Order: sequence, then C-alpha cells, then structure tokens
Amino acid sequence: MEDLSFEESIEKLEEIVERLESGDVPLDDAIDEFNNAMQLVKICDEKLTKAEESIAKIVEENGELMDFDVDEQEN
Repeated sequence: MEDLSFEESIEKLEEIVERLESGDVPLDDAIDEFNNAMQLVKICDEKLTKAEESIAKIVEENGELMDFDVDEQEN
C-alpha cells in the first residue's frame, strides 16, 4: 500500500469513506475498512511531511537557500 501515490491514497480514502457512509457495511468489514483508512492516512501524512521538508528551503532573490518555516510565514 505504501507504493501508492498521494493522489491514489486520497482516492482510496474517499472510496472507503463512501462505503462506510453508506451504512451497508457489516461491522467486521467496517473495522477492516477503518484500519485500511488509518494506514492510508499515515501514508498521506508521511508524503505530506516529506513534501513540506522538500519545500522548506526556498531560494531567496540572491540565489541563496534559506530555511522556510511555514508557521512563521502564516503570521
């Protein structure tokens, strides 16, 4: 499952949510679906963290790399 792209993981999460929201999933299957969803969430979180780390360094106008803290830029 970890070889899925971020987009594929999100798509699979959406499918799981739709199935669970339908209310037609037996309890045991719902638990399995929930566990699968949690694994997909973990994969997405890891991919987002890696992407954030990759863009955490930006090029200033003078061409030097600088650390970029997302939290500080929001203020």
